[in-house]
Amino acid sequence: MATAIETAKIICAELINSGVRDFVLAPGSRNAPFGFAAFAAEQRGEIRLHVRIDERSAGFTALGLSVGTDSPVVVITTSGTAVANLHPAVLEAAHAGRPLIVISADRPATLIGSGANQTTVQQGIFGAALRGIWQLADADDQPEHWRSAVRRTVVAATGVRDRSPGPVQLNVALRPSLVPGVADHDPVDAGRFEVQSLPPPVPAAVDVAARSVVVAGDASAPTGRQAVELAQATGLPLLAEPSSNARRGPAIGTYRLLLPGFASEIEQVICFGHPTLSRPVQQLLARTDLELIMVTETAQWIDPGLAVDRVVDAVQPRGQGDPQWLARWQGADRELRRRITAEESAAGTELGGARTASIFWSVLAGLAEEQLVVLGSSQLIRDVDLAPVGPHAPRVHANRGLAGIDGTVSTAVGLALGAGHAVHALLGDLTFLHDLNGLLIGPEEPRPEVRFVVVNDDGGAIFGTLEQGAVEHADAFERIFGTPHGSGLAQLVEGYRARYRRVDTATDLAAELRRPVHGIEVLEVVVDRSERRAEQQRLQDLGAQITLSAN
Repeated sequence: MATAIETAKIICAELINSGVRDFVLAPGSRNAPFGFAAFAAEQRGEIRLHVRIDERSAGFTALGLSVGTDSPVVVITTSGTAVANLHPAVLEAAHAGRPLIVISADRPATLIGSGANQTTVQQGIFGAALRGIWQLADADDQPEHWRSAVRRTVVAATGVRDRSPGPVQLNVALRPSLVPGVADHDPVDAGRFEVQSLPPPVPAAVDVAARSVVVAGDASAPTGRQAVELAQATGLPLLAEPSSNARRGPAIGTYRLLLPGFASEIEQVICFGHPTLSRPVQQLLARTDLELIMVTETAQWIDPGLAVDRVVDAVQPRGQGDPQWLARWQGADRELRRRITAEESAAGTELGGARTASIFWSVLAGLAEEQLVVLGSSQLIRDVDLAPVGPHAPRVHANRGLAGIDGTVSTAVGLALGAGHAVHALLGDLTFLHDLNGLLIGPEEPRPEVRFVVVNDDGGAIFGTLEQGAVEHADAFERIFGTPHGSGLAQLVEGYRARYRRVDTATDLAAELRRPVHGIEVLEVVVDRSERRAEQQRLQDLGAQITLSAN
């Protein structure tokens, strides 16, 4: 009968044979066999091992590694609450289509329900979020079954046979002994296994209506390029969110403010990715009086307004947009940008949240195109959504599958480790504090190069721009939505052995962003959020004025 160590060796060997190269391990006793197997594999040069104390951080580090390598990544936990701590990362992976492989070590089946220490029902703990789940046990003594399950796990995670990548779980029940012994054997080579990929997506013919727009939501770099190329080829306005990887070239930078004034004239929408940032776009995608075409290579498509007319793999356009239609959008965008820039110039060197985001985006877009950026999913990504558009843009990732603030620090760390390049991350203070343990990286672990720009307004700025921020809720707002914390970021950051610097002027921020990144750095920008709601209203009013004159 196979031992726990032999079982873990076989499973890890088959994962490696299937092309997995990054393993993230959260230490524990029950998953010790996997820890030993992964450590030995790294010593042989077969994988990279990343050890994280905090399971939630481990999950999001694996998620970032998957984005950075464009490959499946394994995260391994011990039994009990350790598994549950992966749930946020699993949910994000599910909704973003990321190939995350969870190996959860478990107690033997005879102990489930017995009250044994660190024992709960782990099979199905992630519910409908998984693309597949396999229950294994060393007591089965069936290496062929384990290898087959691993192969199916990787195929399901990558979506190579159904274009629906996402998280999967191998729940493995292990018995003592959980450490190597002299009687343990190395796995026998199982031979070659090959899975054929699906053929490339086939473009569908799409007749371009005169007054069409291209909408690009959160998407990969290849998908973003498709959106840009379509807009350029057809002469259509491109409305691109920051994490669409299409916010460059022909994109309309102030589209969010202009859309309410142009929306009634739109006849057709061709949508890429997962648009989630603005209500004007959501309202547009819910309309039934226009043609709505969703472009996706996967088995899933976005339809929050339940109004999609066609779902296609890719677009082969027929016809062109109306040149006057595009010219009106571009003219309105130029004029609105001019007025916003004039307001920023009048503020001198003073930094606010929106201005920090604008400088952040503009500086990085002016550097090499291979710049990697992570944006926190709260107010600041919306600020970048109004930043100037240039001919180039950095490659952007944001956890927009469920748009939570969970794990953003760890995701940025994983992305930098996976890509092998420095990463710049722009996030608010609550997003940063929520995943502060993402900075908890042991001295023997690979350390990435990440520069975090933390805009600290001592609370949740985004709520001030929503219904909760209305004057009639002022008595309750600050405590239950604003949530000031008064934390000293300098002391916290330095406690995690990261570099810290406070930045107070626009000039200094731009200079810091142009510097090469060394290790883990945190730039703190302290701003006031008290005028956020009024600022948003001024921008909306300005956009309404511009579109009125453009029409």
